[in-house]
Amino acid sequence: MSKSSIVNSAARLIDVLRALNRQPVSTVHELHLCTGLPKPGIVRLLRTLEAKGLVCPAPGYGAYRLTSQVVGLSSGYHGWPRIVESAAAVLDELTREIKWPLAIAVYDHEAVTVCYSTIPKSPLSLLPSTVNMRLSLVSRSMGRAYLAHCPRDVQGLLLSVLADSPFPEDAPARDRQTILAELTRIADCGYALRRPGIRPVSSTLALPVFENGHVAASVGLTWFTSVLRTEDAVQQFLSPLRQATARIERRLRDLAEGMACDDGFQPSGLVFSGAESPRPGKAGNSVDLDSPDSAGALAQGHENEALCHD
Repeated sequence: MSKSSIVNSAARLIDVLRALNRQPVSTVHELHLCTGLPKPGIVRLLRTLEAKGLVCPAPGYGAYRLTSQVVGLSSGYHGWPRIVESAAAVLDELTREIKWPLAIAVYDHEAVTVCYSTIPKSPLSLLPSTVNMRLSLVSRSMGRAYLAHCPRDVQGLLLSVLADSPFPEDAPARDRQTILAELTRIADCGYALRRPGIRPVSSTLALPVFENGHVAASVGLTWFTSVLRTEDAVQQFLSPLRQATARIERRLRDLAEGMACDDGFQPSGLVFSGAESPRPGKAGNSVDLDSPDSAGALAQGHENEALCHD
């Protein structure tokens, strides 16, 4: 951003808020030393923040502290925004290298929903864009990668709900013994592919993303089955995809610690676009997708492969 486009008064206000956030109580003099702003200007900014309920006087001459109202400034930053900020640039870079599209999905009401996709940046996507698609936890690779790495009691609860789902791709949840065996094999090998028989035009390799020891999301990479066999794609893409998920996990840790996600990446625009099959979202829209976990399932000829490959 050019300096001419910066609103100086807003920039100064943000500088003061950041300085106040570094310690429980701050004096005007301390804020002056921290920000380099003149004290009269700091006092005016503090009075503005006080009028908005974000700051209040603290014991001691010229001392101020943040109020609980400041928490509301971050209420919209959770879940998807954090995941996208951590993953977008990493996935963008990997798509530039290997050309195939990638996506990342998070849990969303008995499914996973794609919150970011590199489809617009890939020359090998079947569709120009996909948005906010819900993917089955038991049939789609990104859903399977997520569910396989949930605790067993969580798996049981979700499978009980999915067993009553009217969505055809959730039907495998009704065979509890079989699907639990599949999830165990997926967890053992560390990655998932779609179940056989779903859109054989393409396939997707998916891995979990962890935060604080728990699965937080899943990442998927899609290719055309007419171009690559499943075993060749896994051999070619598994290592770079593991490296990408490791970087996303590090960036999530950095965000949690208040550090900027800046390791040389420059995201080329955040696009909430999805990947995988037609499934109605909360708004009732349905789109036929082809992106990481959008493009298809294992070809029928692979039905007898190990179930961590489906």
